[in-house]
Amino acid sequence: MAGAIASRMSFSSLKRKQPKTFTVRIVTMDAEMEFNCEVKWKGKDLFDLVCRTLGLRETWFFGLQYTIKDTVAWLKMDKKVLDHDVSKEEPVTFHFLAKFYPENAEEELVQEITQHLFFLQVKKQILEEKIYCPPEASVLLASYAVQAKYGDYDPSVHKRGFLAQEELLPKRVINLYQMTPEMWEERITAWYAEHRGRARDEAEMEYLKIAQDLEMYGVNYFAIRNKKGTELLLGVDALGLHIYDPENRLTPKISFPWNEIRNISYSDKEFTIKPLDKKIDVFKFNSSKLRVNKLMERQRLAREKQMREEAERTRDELERRLLQMKEEATMANEALMRSEETADLLAEKAQITEEEAKLLAQKAAEAEQEMQRIKATAIRTEEEKRLMEQKVLEAEVLALKMAEESERRAKEADQLKQDLQEAREAERRAKQKLLEIATKPTYPPMNPIPAPLPPDIPSFNLIGDSLSFDFKDTDMKRLSMEIEKEKVEYMEKSKHLQEQLNELKTEIEALKLKERETTLDILHNENSDRGGTSSKHNTIKKLTLQSAKSRVAFFEEL
Repeated sequence: MAGAIASRMSFSSLKRKQPKTFTVRIVTMDAEMEFNCEVKWKGKDLFDLVCRTLGLRETWFFGLQYTIKDTVAWLKMDKKVLDHDVSKEEPVTFHFLAKFYPENAEEELVQEITQHLFFLQVKKQILEEKIYCPPEASVLLASYAVQAKYGDYDPSVHKRGFLAQEELLPKRVINLYQMTPEMWEERITAWYAEHRGRARDEAEMEYLKIAQDLEMYGVNYFAIRNKKGTELLLGVDALGLHIYDPENRLTPKISFPWNEIRNISYSDKEFTIKPLDKKIDVFKFNSSKLRVNKLMERQRLAREKQMREEAERTRDELERRLLQMKEEATMANEALMRSEETADLLAEKAQITEEEAKLLAQKAAEAEQEMQRIKATAIRTEEEKRLMEQKVLEAEVLALKMAEESERRAKEADQLKQDLQEAREAERRAKQKLLEIATKPTYPPMNPIPAPLPPDIPSFNLIGDSLSFDFKDTDMKRLSMEIEKEKVEYMEKSKHLQEQLNELKTEIEALKLKERETTLDILHNENSDRGGTSSKHNTIKKLTLQSAKSRVAFFEEL
């Protein structure tokens, strides 16, 4: 009886210790996963589990998104999952999506999985027309998407109609022209055939490099009002804050880069932006949706955290590279010193050997002279003759030994000269190694952080007293020539690409149905007619030529 009670108590105790769980479904751009989560888990616990499952290390770009009352929200890392305003019906669904977009995908995205997820998300946004893409650029992007999926074009495999079931172009683009699916496929395939040799990750990166310069790439839009009550759109992206006319999401009226903004705060429905220049008055705007205000504030805080993490990663990388460079410099210096010492010793030994060889040669000559003198001397007695023959024989043997020793010493001198030459070559290579270390970049190119580094992040001087090098003019000239060459190649490639886009645009222009043009199509054409073919970065740069004070005044008068 007692045993049964103890058994039941043990079972009840074990049952109480088992944590309560709930089921979540995680939807990525190309897969779905389900996990059993403990009720006490916070957002970070779930997010870390997803990232580990995907093998993702560049976590700072991503977040878990959910929808509540037609508004999207992001899971907070420091708040329990079930404390969010999420559906209580299991499985609870979250979408694993990119939350922040890189300014330069090629420089900032390292992992292939990160690049692939970005490619799929941006491609989906373009097809769903959340990012406006002009028709000719849509065809080019489609050709890279085909290369990423199918590999190199093979006419015997990729026959007419092989793209019939693929969604490659926005519906807006298809409806805008009197073109059959076969005609679109023909133009996509023509460009697809030019991408031969590109691996999947390379084709996806080319896609992102083109997409990142589209005007609406990476921009989150929020409805706001200024002091006068004018309805406007606030665009937030990696470059900063931009103010748009509600009817024109392509070109902002004014922009404020992140490095000009000191702080963002909100109270109730009012947002306050404090410029970095304290002489400039703060400017304010209102949003009718409190949830939007909270979302923007969370985005700002998340971005500050991202910047700090990037700064810390940069610091760690700099420390690692600094230590590596010091070790390489120490090793190179030691090798140089050893080479110099070896060269000095070999040179001294070679000199001594040469002198010994000369002395032996001189002695051999003297012995030969003595032999000749003895032979010429008259020998009067047989004893004297015998002694003389013996001396002659000894003189001949000595002369032979002297000649052999002289020859050996001469060979040794030649070998030492060769060793000296090799030692000097080793010394030259050691100096070259030291020069290479001196001219090696101190750290890999990083994306410019749009605000100053946090004050607690130390700076590093990689060229100090313990690690100083002389940079020659020739090295700088060579580096400048390489940079200029890359710049010319990039410009030529960009020019060729623009010519191809213009050719396609001209080719299909006659098939356009003008009455089906959207507002964004018209605005894009107007920008193009005005010569607005500069990059997104250049457009933002032009908008910030005026002083921040003038831009704030302009915003308030809109």
